[in-house]
Amino acid sequence: MDLTHVMYLLLLSVDQIKMAEVKYPLEHFKTFNEFFIRELKPGARPIACMERDDVAVCGADSRLMAFQNVEDSLRFWIKGQKFSVQGLLGKESFSNAFTNGSLVIFRLAPQDYHRFHLPVSGTIEKFVDIPGCLYTVNPIAVNSKYCNVFTENKRVVSIISTRDFGKVAFVAIGATMVGSITFTKKKGDHVRKGDEFGYFSFGGSTVICVFEKDSIKIDKDLLENSARSLETLVAVGMTLGVSKKKHPEVGLPNLDKCVLQA
Repeated sequence: MDLTHVMYLLLLSVDQIKMAEVKYPLEHFKTFNEFFIRELKPGARPIACMERDDVAVCGADSRLMAFQNVEDSLRFWIKGQKFSVQGLLGKESFSNAFTNGSLVIFRLAPQDYHRFHLPVSGTIEKFVDIPGCLYTVNPIAVNSKYCNVFTENKRVVSIISTRDFGKVAFVAIGATMVGSITFTKKKGDHVRKGDEFGYFSFGGSTVICVFEKDSIKIDKDLLENSARSLETLVAVGMTLGVSKKKHPEVGLPNLDKCVLQA
């Protein structure tokens, strides 16, 4: 897909972009890419259960696939013969705790808000750049048995250390027309879920979050849709799942009573 084609698709989708949510008016943007990486107004994406760090939230406006373990992701969605969590994260970021952990895939389309946010609260331990290609990340490519876009594409792996989920790997993956992945946080920063984490420049792109095995109970509807090979439309801040780790002073949260906060 060439640049002209992508721009045409974005223009066709402009009615899906809610300009009332955008921080600045259209005339503020001097280039196409400035608009592509647009910011939203404060409060445009409420964050679920902001007072509860044991509730994880969606990290991007996207089409989501979620799997309680990696084996399910291979059975229902990722067909590439070479896919593995170790291949995705690379030797420097992989640990055995991620083996058969939970996998969440956020696929961003060109018309989407292309800033990504933190799904959990914690401390950023590291960033690791992994060079690679810029293949498309559409479902046809992901389901191809001939290549694996997630382990062959350019990507940046960050590791977030948390109290409630252990370590969480956040993988920003470049795709067609996306050669630039920019982070707005740095190593050592203490972060809250819902905070902006960075953005993709022009094109399609994907974020994958890997949770340690048995650390998160992903929302049932997300798992059910994914088991049927159906992507779920989500926005930043929506509930993703709850920690399975038990702390003596804190009971399990009642998600029905969670308050959305800007």
